[in-house]
This record gives sequence, C-alpha cells and structure tokens, in this order.
Amino acid sequence: MLKTLHQSKGIHLLRMAGMVALHPKPGSIGSSLVGGLIFGVGFGILGYCPGTMAGAVGEGSLDVLFGGIPGVLIGTGLFAKFYPVLEKKILNVGYFGEVTFPQLLKVNQWWVIVPTVIGISALLFAIEMSGF
Repeated sequence: MLKTLHQSKGIHLLRMAGMVALHPKPGSIGSSLVGGLIFGVGFGILGYCPGTMAGAVGEGSLDVLFGGIPGVLIGTGLFAKFYPVLEKKILNVGYFGEVTFPQLLKVNQWWVIVPTVIGISALLFAIEMSGF
C-alpha cells in the first residue's frame, strides 16, 4: 500500500523536475458511470479485477477460464455493439475533458496529493485495524 502511495508522489516529483509528462485522458460523468458499472458488475460477480484475472488465468484457475474470459469477451462485444447508442446518449454527458482535480479546484497539486495520501493511508490503516 505505502509503496503505491509513494509512487504516486514520486511521479509528481519527476513531473516537477521535467523528467516526465502526465497525459490525463478526457472523460465525462457518463463514461465514468458506464465504465464503473461494467467494471463493478464483473468484479462483483467473479471477484477479480482485470489485473488479478490475468494472473489467475496464468495460474490456471478454472473460474476465470470459464467465467472471466467469456465474461470479458461478451462484455466487450456488447459494449462494442451498443457503443454508437451509448456515445450519443450517455458517454458524453457531463464531459469534463482532460482536467485534473488540482486544475478543477484551481490549487497547487500538492494541496490535493498530500491530503489524499494521508486520507487513503488512514482509511487503509483503519480497515486493517478493524479486522475486516
């Protein structure tokens, strides 16, 4: 957990030094909702996110081979089939472009990064201590 949090701060330090450039993808509320629903349903039914599913496939887990892979293929096919309708009616609703939270709030990036790191660390620590 802490390694990931330190990496997120590290990328911003590298960006400030001019060593990397960030390229946020444009988005919208509609596309975030559709993507979240698709991801959430798949994750909820099978219990795998795409990364852990790839690892489980490599491990030879039958639940992924018979549930996850067909689910990804069917879900991708359905999304592709309905994309033109989704794009017109849902995906561009609430379009916000390539903006980041610091840009949206008009504050220095560190006013978002530091509280986020502290908040996530506190939340994960609380979960760990609660025994869930």
